[in-house]
Amino acid sequence: MRVIRLIAAVLALALALPAAAGAASWGGIEPGDTTLDQVRERFGAPSKETKQKTENYDTTTWIYEGAKAPAGMNRMVVDFGILKPDGFKPNLVRVFVLEPNPTIFTVQTVIDGWGLPTAAGDQGGYGTMLYEIGLFVTFDKQTLWAHSMTFTPPQPLPRDPAAGAAPVPAPSSPTPPTAPRPGSTLPAGPRP
Repeated sequence: MRVIRLIAAVLALALALPAAAGAASWGGIEPGDTTLDQVRERFGAPSKETKQKTENYDTTTWIYEGAKAPAGMNRMVVDFGILKPDGFKPNLVRVFVLEPNPTIFTVQTVIDGWGLPTAAGDQGGYGTMLYEIGLFVTFDKQTLWAHSMTFTPPQPLPRDPAAGAAPVPAPSSPTPPTAPRPGSTLPAGPRP
């Protein structure tokens, strides 16, 4: 019950404050700006690399797990290839997902690191926080710590002046290679 009150208070404060500028980032990775070479320089070679064609674009996915996962993480998945206004950029990070070990990112740690969320709620029994700067966090069943953290380019949400709040979008399947459009949904969590 305390956790529900905390999320409600965070949501109320978030709706009263303007959204932060810039994109969400972690570990030197910022979707839409960080290159494949910069990720390799920071984290080394991945445990696994896959290449696929998505919407007729060649994209790449790097998975870091086991001993190659960043400290405190079970796994990190980085997708490369994003459509920007000046064309497709195959070597730019489109989205990345962290799967932290339990207790690494508590609710308070997330708020301390990224500020108050734009929206918070519950999806399928799991607490969630959404940041328009491009972060979607899914917590464990008890809403004690982050289960997955999905980083994307900024995700401005449409505002309903009558309701006074932004809706919490439902997670969808993996993000296509284009930068998410305003009002688009975010991936729910880790991908294989």
